[in-house]
Amino acid sequence: MTAEPDGATVPEVAVVVPHHGDPAPTLETVRALLAQRDVALEVVVADDASPEPFPDVPGAVVVRRERNGGFGAAVGTGVEAVTAPLLLVLNSDVSFGPTFVADLLAAAAPWQPAVVGPLVLDADGTPAPTARHFPRVSHQAVEWLTPLARFRGRRTLREAVGHDTRAVAGAVLPVDWVVGAAMLLPTDAFRAVGGFDERYFMNSEEVDLQRRLREAGVPSVFAGTVSLTHIGGGSSDPGLRRRWLVESRMAYAGRWGGRRRLAAALTAATAVNAVANTGRRLAGRDVAPVATAREELRLIHGGCR
Repeated sequence: MTAEPDGATVPEVAVVVPHHGDPAPTLETVRALLAQRDVALEVVVADDASPEPFPDVPGAVVVRRERNGGFGAAVGTGVEAVTAPLLLVLNSDVSFGPTFVADLLAAAAPWQPAVVGPLVLDADGTPAPTARHFPRVSHQAVEWLTPLARFRGRRTLREAVGHDTRAVAGAVLPVDWVVGAAMLLPTDAFRAVGGFDERYFMNSEEVDLQRRLREAGVPSVFAGTVSLTHIGGGSSDPGLRRRWLVESRMAYAGRWGGRRRLAAALTAATAVNAVANTGRRLAGRDVAPVATAREELRLIHGGCR
């Protein structure tokens, strides 16, 4: 923590929290930030044209967008109000201890300039796949294969869908990218590469950002000595989230290469799913193979536009 000659505290870190939906989780997150110990924070909430606006909170800056642009757009608007040298992008639905930010700063210090992400835990305390490999067509095709879902906990399959299984509690290591629920990085580096690409409404924006940062000499690091809990329970329905996921992955493949290969691979995986679902239907399971295949194809080829 530093101070100016007149005694005013100089923020070390600006925390930008995007908000859309129920204000309650965001309020809890902001209160936890304002109660952080051993660090001077600049707290910015970016209200992404929320149907229920985020209220003004003493100690935090609230910036308000006129239209809902998604995660990256909201963060970008928030960063416009930032003055601190370090930026922490933080989901609104997370919980953490009173020294979380100071602990993350300490873990990140030997690696800076870098994008540093802590271990993210699910609401039940299970470690989430926080660090991952840059996306490949094979990762996404394997993930699309629903017959493999029963094996999703196995390390081989986790690697096959792009999870970096070296990233466990206590480990600190360079990785391709860390999830956007919590990312600490230099503010200047974020601005220098243009911030988040606002063409991604939801998902893949943090991968795209970290790939551009990597090309600019700023690596990503997983800091498993620090953790937070992702409470979840977002406001969007599962169908919307899946559509956003596929659209963003297609957009990412369009920017970095492989869009046609990705669409072809997912289409082939849909055919495999249809055969498996037909077998399940014949065995008396409540599945609709044709309707499911049509929906998957609509997602794939709708996302190719």
